[in-house]
Amino acid sequence: MQLLGLHVVVFLKCFLVVFGQQYHIHHNVADLHWKPATATWYGSPDGDGSDGGACGYGSLVDVKPLRARVGAVSPILFKNGEGCGACYKVRCLDKSICSERAVTIIVTDECPGGYCSNGHTHFDLSGAAFGHMAISGENGQLRNRGEIPVIYRRTPCKYPGKNIAFHVNEGSTDYWLSLLVEFEDGDGDVGSMHIREAGGTEWLEMNHLWGANWCVIRGPLKGPLSVKLTTLSTGRTLSARDVIPRNWVAKATYTSRLNFFH
Repeated sequence: MQLLGLHVVVFLKCFLVVFGQQYHIHHNVADLHWKPATATWYGSPDGDGSDGGACGYGSLVDVKPLRARVGAVSPILFKNGEGCGACYKVRCLDKSICSERAVTIIVTDECPGGYCSNGHTHFDLSGAAFGHMAISGENGQLRNRGEIPVIYRRTPCKYPGKNIAFHVNEGSTDYWLSLLVEFEDGDGDVGSMHIREAGGTEWLEMNHLWGANWCVIRGPLKGPLSVKLTTLSTGRTLSARDVIPRNWVAKATYTSRLNFFH
């Protein structure tokens, strides 16, 4: 019964977004400059971070290439879920215990309270990622400090050997389709998504649902479906033709033959 209620809430949210138009202005936010922030860690000391997360990547956070590189960020970077998938380099500053090495993290979750509240820029990292910033042999001592000052900057995401994939979320039907974007290199984030039906010429706008999930109400949708993705940060576009087959099923993942870096 609870699962049914969740599906109703998600459907209504998608419905309201469809009929209440949303407009996004794309800015070029590529930044090579280091900025100040703070960082903490969570989970086990050498752990990979929490399962799932507010972006909706689920068990992907437990396996490479995301494993041990996941991070929760404050709302200013989470951007109501549109910051999901973005990659950052984070480096601590105390030369007595911190190395010059930055750790690269992927946004998979949000930390809405505590250190992350009141407009602060904060990274809550896995124990493994946090310890990676320390000089050799000082991982535990760095973790013992709790909250530390860091600097960070945006960096392109890199998934060697991986192409962009689209996971069809549970509950999807021919009339309500929800997709999760996986392994998007480059910007990593998503600003807009569209789908096109078999034999069609019109790109149907999808609507941001939550995290890295997008949905469309239209139907019956006729596959195979093509998907067009536009990044939030730089507005670059990629179109995966017929990536979702005619006989698609919910909870399946369909991999394209392209990505932004290859």
